[in-house]
Amino acid sequence: MSIGQPMNGLICSKGIFRIQFRGCDSVTVTTGDILGHHQVGVYASVLGDVLFLPLALEKSDAEELESILDMESVQLTIGGSNLIGSLIEGNSHGMGVADIASPDDIDRLTSYGDVVVMESSVNAAGNLLLANQNGVLASTVVPNAGLEILSDAMKVPVANVSIAGQDVIGSLGACNDHGVVLHPDVAGEEVDVIEKILGVPAMVGTVSFGSPLIGAGLVCSNNGAFAGDETTGPELNRIEDALGLI
Repeated sequence: MSIGQPMNGLICSKGIFRIQFRGCDSVTVTTGDILGHHQVGVYASVLGDVLFLPLALEKSDAEELESILDMESVQLTIGGSNLIGSLIEGNSHGMGVADIASPDDIDRLTSYGDVVVMESSVNAAGNLLLANQNGVLASTVVPNAGLEILSDAMKVPVANVSIAGQDVIGSLGACNDHGVVLHPDVAGEEVDVIEKILGVPAMVGTVSFGSPLIGAGLVCSNNGAFAGDETTGPELNRIEDALGLI
C-alpha cells in the first residue's frame, strides 16, 4: 500500500510502518523491517550524515528511510553481503569495515571518509564498534594498536568497553550525537566510560517487544530513528527520549 491517510493512526508502505501518536505536537515514531527482517540495525548504518543501506533494498524503501532519518542514502554491498550494519561503523571522518570488503568496496567507502579494515577474527566492525561525532567505543577484543588506528581515522577519542559484560557492543547499543540507548544490564562502570567517550547521556532500553539487542534492532540519526516492527509504543518513547528526538 502506498503512503496515504492514516487508518486508526497507522500509515503503511511497503516494508515500513509509521505509527503516528495523535495529541503529540511533533512526535512521529517509525517502525518496520528491512528486507523482511526486524533486526534493522543489522542491515543499515548511519555514518555522519550518510545512511548506508543494502543494495538489495527497493529504491522506494530506501527513499522512505531517507525521509525518516532525514539524510541521503547510499546503497551497496560489503564483500557481496547486504548486512551493512554488521559490517561497517564510524562517523563523518572515517569508519571501520570488515575485511570481507573487496578493493572496490574500500575504494567506494573512501569517498565518505578514512577506512580502517578490521582484519583476522576482529572483523564484524558494526558489531564491535559504537561511534558518533564525539568518540568511538570499541569492543574489548580490539587491541590497543587498533584503537590508535581507529582514533586517527575517525579523529575522536577511542576506548575499549563492554556492554552488560559482552563484547558485541554494536549490537547492544545505539547512539547519535544527542544520546545513547543501551542494553538494560549495562554496568555502572561501563556507563561511565560510554558517556565520557561519546559525550552524551546514556539510558537503557529495549526493542522488538523486549529484546536487549538495541543496536541490532534500531538505526538512528540526529533527526530520527527506525526500529524493528515488533517494537512497542513504550519502547519507542524510551528510544526517542534517550536519543533526544522529542
